[in-house]
Amino acid sequence: MRPLRLFLLVVVTLGLGLAGGAYFNRAPEPAHEHPVVASGEQYQCPMHPSVVQDHPGLCPICNMKLVKVAASPKVAPSETEGLATVDIDASRQQLIGLKTAQVDRGPVGGSLRTVARVGLDETRVRKVNVKVAGFIERLYVDFVGKPVRKGEPLFSLYSPEILAAENELLLARRTGTAGDPLLTAARRKLELWGVPPAELERLEREQTASSVVTFVSNVSGVVTEKNIVEGSRVELGATPFEVVDLSTVWVLADIYETELRFVAPGMTASLRLDAWPGRTWQGKVLFIDPVLDAKTRTARVRLAFTNPAAELKPEMFGEVTLARPAREVVRLPTDAIVQTGTQQVVFVALNEGRFEPRRIETGEVGREFTEVVSGLEVGDAVITRANFLVDSESRLRASLSRLGSGGTEAHR
Repeated sequence: MRPLRLFLLVVVTLGLGLAGGAYFNRAPEPAHEHPVVASGEQYQCPMHPSVVQDHPGLCPICNMKLVKVAASPKVAPSETEGLATVDIDASRQQLIGLKTAQVDRGPVGGSLRTVARVGLDETRVRKVNVKVAGFIERLYVDFVGKPVRKGEPLFSLYSPEILAAENELLLARRTGTAGDPLLTAARRKLELWGVPPAELERLEREQTASSVVTFVSNVSGVVTEKNIVEGSRVELGATPFEVVDLSTVWVLADIYETELRFVAPGMTASLRLDAWPGRTWQGKVLFIDPVLDAKTRTARVRLAFTNPAAELKPEMFGEVTLARPAREVVRLPTDAIVQTGTQQVVFVALNEGRFEPRRIETGEVGREFTEVVSGLEVGDAVITRANFLVDSESRLRASLSRLGSGGTEAHR
């Protein structure tokens, strides 16, 4: 019984091997180490290149009539991993819409575009602080967002300490001379407490101390913080207001690490905003953050724009264009590049309908063209349309070649 079982097992194994060989023989016969198309007539499906046989008929997948293809000579192995050189006759090229373009020299780049956000100029933010304790008698700026000018009143403060210091100044003036150190010290104390010059002039003129002193804004801008109300008590060091000068704003843009080498402080830039269609503002690069964002792989770039009419409002979104001269480089159409994940591949047209996969290294990427660092020369013709179909057939032939080589070695 055991010899009979062994005989049946051998028969079944040989039958499966012959069936598998008949299936794979529909593609071009592989050589030991590289793909070779069998000699003689062959017929191939225009829609399914993997269906190849040595006699006319119909495609078992789509039922289309097989097209006769010419036999191809042996093809040298491709240096691109996982891909093989393919042969496509003129009729099939026309059917799949295959087009080629030549590698040439020309300009690439010239400008960088990125989204941007309007922000505050951090160098123009001012905190209004109180250097002496007291009570708010009157509030002249009573809501956030109110514009103020330099010298305009903000609030009136009643402070017993300021009242006592003014009386000291008046007493020193009555009892001393013009150069008396006591007189100078009393006036200096009021100045250090932030008493406005207008109040000191009134004191000199009227010779009467005031119980309430009005404090004014030292800058022009917009109130972005208000921390007091009328009647509230303020302590030493309190910050009742924050005022921001919006005559100049920052625009914050994110630049990818691959484009950072083209950006430098002082570079001119233009800004377009969704809120103002058709309008353009001119500015320049002010600062580039020294550290990249680990999640987005970008660096924050700060640009300065003048804003005399306050049309650029913080948190507006728009697009920034950084202007720079284009570079003359070896380039190819961006559509010709097939991204495989680990490498960049193009298919180079050789002769008689042969297309060779070639690995390349690229540099700067423009809107239509990409810089070629290595792998191609000026004058090479590359596929720009239907290259993904060619890539699929190239991978299929490479896989069948490896499978055929493995089967041959096992048979030996």
